Amino acid sequence: QVQLVESGGGLVQAGGSLRLSCAASGRIFSINRMGWYRQAPGKQRELVALISMGGSINYADSVKGRFTISRDNAKNTVYLQMNSLKPEDTAVYYCNAVITVVSRDTQSYWGQGTQVTVSS
Repeated sequence: QVQLVESGGGLVQAGGSLRLSCAASGRIFSINRMGWYRQAPGKQRELVALISMGGSINYADSVKGRFTISRDNAKNTVYLQMNSLKPEDTAVYYCNAVITVVSRDTQSYWGQGTQVTVSS
Protein backbone atom coordinates (compact mmCIF):
# COMPACT_ATOMS: atom_id res chain seq x y z
CA GLN A 1 0.00 0.00 0.00
CA VAL A 2 1.51 3.31 -1.19
CA GLN A 3 0.06 6.79 -1.19
CA LEU A 4 1.41 9.95 -2.81
CA VAL A 5 0.06 13.21 -1.42
CA GLU A 6 0.72 16.48 -3.23
CA SER A 7 0.49 19.96 -1.78
CA GLY A 8 1.45 23.53 -2.65
CA GLY A 9 -0.72 24.25 -5.65
CA GLY A 10 -2.78 27.38 -5.96
CA LEU A 11 -3.39 30.61 -7.80
CA VAL A 12 -0.49 32.94 -8.53
CA GLN A 13 0.16 35.88 -10.82
CA ALA A 14 2.56 35.65 -13.73
CA GLY A 15 6.13 36.02 -12.55
CA GLY A 16 5.37 34.55 -9.16
CA SER A 17 6.55 31.36 -7.51
CA LEU A 18 5.13 28.21 -5.98
CA ARG A 19 6.67 25.15 -4.39
CA LEU A 20 4.98 21.80 -4.80
CA SER A 21 5.58 18.92 -2.42
CA CYS A 22 4.84 15.23 -2.78
CA ALA A 23 5.20 12.84 0.13
CA ALA A 24 5.13 9.09 -0.32
CA SER A 25 3.96 6.82 2.46
CA GLY A 26 3.12 3.19 2.98
CA ARG A 27 5.01 -0.07 2.98
CA ILE A 28 7.95 1.36 1.06
CA PHE A 29 11.21 -0.49 0.69
CA SER A 30 12.85 2.04 -1.61
CA ILE A 31 11.99 4.83 -4.01
CA ASN A 32 13.78 4.46 -7.31
CA ARG A 33 12.61 7.58 -9.11
CA MET A 34 10.29 10.53 -8.52
CA GLY A 35 8.97 13.15 -10.85
CA TRP A 36 6.36 15.69 -11.77
CA TYR A 37 3.99 15.67 -14.72
CA ARG A 38 1.31 18.13 -15.73
CA GLN A 39 -1.80 18.20 -17.84
CA ALA A 40 -3.33 21.38 -19.19
CA PRO A 41 -6.86 21.60 -20.61
CA GLY A 42 -6.98 20.02 -24.05
CA LYS A 43 -3.41 18.76 -23.78
CA GLN A 44 -1.78 15.42 -23.11
CA ARG A 45 -0.02 14.80 -19.84
CA GLU A 46 3.63 15.75 -20.15
CA LEU A 47 6.81 15.30 -18.16
CA VAL A 48 7.87 18.39 -16.23
CA ALA A 49 10.85 17.13 -14.25
CA LEU A 50 12.30 13.80 -13.18
CA ILE A 51 14.95 12.84 -10.64
CA SER A 52 16.43 9.36 -10.37
CA MET A 53 17.99 7.63 -7.39
CA GLY A 54 21.38 8.16 -9.00
CA GLY A 55 20.82 11.89 -9.20
CA SER A 56 20.10 12.23 -12.90
CA ILE A 57 17.62 15.03 -13.59
CA ASN A 58 15.55 15.75 -16.67
CA TYR A 59 13.44 18.84 -17.33
CA ALA A 60 11.02 19.71 -20.04
CA ASP A 61 12.49 22.36 -22.31
CA SER A 62 9.66 24.70 -21.42
CA VAL A 63 10.63 24.83 -17.73
CA LYS A 64 14.43 24.72 -17.86
CA GLY A 65 15.94 27.58 -15.93
CA ARG A 66 12.70 28.27 -14.08
CA PHE A 67 11.81 25.06 -12.23
CA THR A 68 13.96 23.01 -9.88
CA ILE A 69 13.26 19.47 -8.74
CA SER A 70 14.73 18.15 -5.51
CA ARG A 71 14.32 15.13 -3.29
CA ASP A 72 14.56 14.47 0.44
CA ASN A 73 15.18 10.76 0.77
CA ALA A 74 14.76 10.76 4.55
CA LYS A 75 11.23 12.13 4.18
CA ASN A 76 10.30 10.22 1.00
CA THR A 77 9.43 13.59 -0.46
CA VAL A 78 10.02 15.30 -3.79
CA TYR A 79 9.69 19.04 -4.37
CA LEU A 80 9.19 21.23 -7.40
CA GLN A 81 10.24 24.84 -6.99
CA MET A 82 8.53 26.86 -9.71
CA ASN A 83 9.77 30.38 -10.38
CA SER A 84 8.93 32.95 -13.04
CA LEU A 85 5.60 31.29 -13.62
CA LYS A 86 3.76 31.90 -16.87
CA PRO A 87 0.08 31.50 -17.76
CA GLU A 88 1.04 28.56 -19.96
CA ASP A 89 2.21 26.74 -16.82
CA THR A 90 -1.42 26.47 -15.75
CA ALA A 91 -2.23 22.78 -15.36
CA VAL A 92 -2.94 20.00 -12.94
CA TYR A 93 0.42 18.81 -11.64
CA TYR A 94 0.81 15.14 -10.79
CA CYS A 95 3.48 13.50 -8.69
CA ASN A 96 4.81 10.17 -9.89
CA ALA A 97 7.11 7.70 -8.19
CA VAL A 98 8.58 4.34 -9.05
CA ILE A 99 8.58 2.49 -5.75
CA THR A 100 9.67 -0.91 -4.51
CA VAL A 101 7.42 -2.04 -1.66
CA VAL A 102 8.44 -4.34 1.16
CA SER A 103 7.26 -7.38 -0.79
CA ARG A 104 9.87 -6.33 -3.40
CA ASP A 105 7.29 -5.56 -6.06
CA THR A 106 8.20 -2.47 -8.08
CA GLN A 107 5.73 -0.27 -9.91
CA SER A 108 4.74 3.27 -10.76
CA TYR A 109 2.41 5.26 -8.49
CA TRP A 110 0.53 8.51 -9.08
CA GLY A 111 -0.75 11.23 -6.81
CA GLN A 112 -4.20 12.74 -7.19
CA GLY A 113 -2.88 15.98 -8.66
CA THR A 114 -2.77 19.58 -7.52
CA GLN A 115 -4.06 22.54 -9.51
CA VAL A 116 -1.67 25.34 -10.46
CA THR A 117 -3.25 28.41 -12.01
CA VAL A 118 -1.15 31.33 -13.25
CA SER A 119 -2.96 34.54 -14.11
CA SER A 120 -1.63 37.19 -16.49
